[in-house]
Amino acid sequence: MAALRDASRAGRHLLGATSRWKPCSTNLQRYASTEAAASAPEIPDIEHDSGLASPVVTREDVKITDPRKRASRRNHELPHERYRYHPPKYYRGPLHPVQPPPASDPVARNFSPGPFNLPRLKQTFHSTTASDIMTLMYQHTPPGTPEKPERIRLREWDDSSPYMKNRPKRGPRGHDVLFPLEKDITWRNIPEIKAVHLATYMPKAKKNPDHLIVGRSVLQTITGVRPQITTTKTSVAQWGIVKGDRTGVKVSVHGDQAYELVDKMIHLVFPKIKDWKGISGTTGDSTGNISWGFEPQDMQYFPEVEANYSLYPSKMISGCRVTLETTAKSDRHARILCMSLGIPFYGKLVD
Repeated sequence: MAALRDASRAGRHLLGATSRWKPCSTNLQRYASTEAAASAPEIPDIEHDSGLASPVVTREDVKITDPRKRASRRNHELPHERYRYHPPKYYRGPLHPVQPPPASDPVARNFSPGPFNLPRLKQTFHSTTASDIMTLMYQHTPPGTPEKPERIRLREWDDSSPYMKNRPKRGPRGHDVLFPLEKDITWRNIPEIKAVHLATYMPKAKKNPDHLIVGRSVLQTITGVRPQITTTKTSVAQWGIVKGDRTGVKVSVHGDQAYELVDKMIHLVFPKIKDWKGISGTTGDSTGNISWGFEPQDMQYFPEVEANYSLYPSKMISGCRVTLETTAKSDRHARILCMSLGIPFYGKLVD
């Protein structure tokens, strides 16, 4: 009997509160997903309550906190301005330990909000035109083909005089400027539009300054950027021009606005010009920039000027010259970019 009592006492000890050997409960519990499906509220397809029935919030209902009272309730003072991060004022190269933040960072000094839209011409360029340019400019080189020797453009000094030793090389003969080398187009250097520059020269503005007002208003209407007034650099007695006279207007458009301006010229201005052949094939500055001009009667074909043409004195509207700045390194690549966008060329093509 004593042995049976000891056995029951040991069993109670194993199934006690401090033991993890506990009998399973007899009741069964449903899964959580089944309960959630059973208790899900019914969502009507049509709202019976109207939004017009919501109460109108007035200015008296809005609690406005006085910033001075909020500052006085702070237990700790905010850090001073000198403890905040300020981007460096100058860019001192990629190896400097302090680098400026990217232009997309609001803290950066060159931060500009945007882009707020995607121009149609730019979207077409990145989706279709860029790949077409790479396909057209591809040149297959069989493996094992020796590379062409690089053309020597800088002239060396001879050893005829001791003063010519260790002197820097001279520039090309006949040119003071060393133009950039044209490299094959790859996915790294596909030419793009960088900026568009418009300039107007009005010699009559010396006697009648109203020509400057009309010229500035026309260019500002076309580009959306406020133009700058230019002055003559040299004096010409035959033309009655004195150095320093205000006789011109210029404006530059960059980024997405440049794509929109070129798109406007290609699809709205060029087709309306009577007997327009295109752009001369000899244009270019050998560094990837293409230029052309508009006559005074061609300025009315811009949609902004055409909508309010009666506001401008027709006899004071002057033509303008346009320079398309690209990332290409040669006129040939810049011309290929323009032709792929829809700008035609005529005559002999000079690279």
